[in-house]
Amino acid sequence: MTDEKLPRFDEDTPRPVPPLTDQDGTTITRLVGVMRRLLAPDGCPWDREQSFETLRKYTLEEACEVIDAIETNDRAAHAEELGDLLLQIVFQAELARAEGSFALDDVVSGIVEKLVRRHPHVFGHLDVKTADEVLRNWEKIKAAEKKGRGILGGVPRSLPALTRAQRIGEKVSRVGFDWDDPSGSRAKVDEEMGELLHAMDALAKTPDAEQKAHKAHVEEELGDVLFALVNLARHLDVDAEGALRRTIDKFTRRFAHVEKRVHEKHAGWGDPTEPGHTTIPLAVLDGYWEEAKKAERAAPESPTGSG
Repeated sequence: MTDEKLPRFDEDTPRPVPPLTDQDGTTITRLVGVMRRLLAPDGCPWDREQSFETLRKYTLEEACEVIDAIETNDRAAHAEELGDLLLQIVFQAELARAEGSFALDDVVSGIVEKLVRRHPHVFGHLDVKTADEVLRNWEKIKAAEKKGRGILGGVPRSLPALTRAQRIGEKVSRVGFDWDDPSGSRAKVDEEMGELLHAMDALAKTPDAEQKAHKAHVEEELGDVLFALVNLARHLDVDAEGALRRTIDKFTRRFAHVEKRVHEKHAGWGDPTEPGHTTIPLAVLDGYWEEAKKAERAAPESPTGSG
């Protein structure tokens, strides 16, 4: 495509954003124009060097930042991060257009047709009553579309492990491969924990020179425990990935308090390589941790009794 045929973007004449009630997505053409200008022969050197492979990490990062904005309930940040994610979509669509494989209209047309096809209860004559029925029918239609691909073929391997495990559980549950209630999943957690403890005992009794195989067994059993816990989370309608993220955030906040107290009371952690260095006793550090917990529980917005 020649420069003359590219959409023009005049940065000197910004267009006002329509009121919410009038917004229909037509302004996305401005983003396409900006992206084409950046990728033009006299555009941005950095943008022109990018490829699908180099953009992979940015796509993941932007998606994670959208999740962060959702979890903090910050709508301004949410809008901004969705824009960054949309940029990745337009960017990659323009790279694909340049190589002659597809472009943004193909992307939009494809998802529109898919949504219409997979919602016959809205755009057709199928009668469904519940969200579960919608999901089961969605999987049937999807299976017909993806003939030859297994039930789990659509779960990306690059998903975070907890999210991938939960999605796998959801997928197999829709075809009946699941317990009827959380009690079966809870019993599986106990079973897997027993096997992990048995593997740990075997490792502890093995001479150091022979531990490699036993360590691999412990790793396998620990993975089974984690998978079972994710299944239990699904049965309890808990997002395992989100639950762990919130626990990590909580740990990070509390450890920041511990670190602050260490600097106040002990002039820092010290250098373990220096002669005479002594480690701060765990009981002391645990006391600072308990201070952090009490402070969180006393905060008005903090739920009481958190672990």
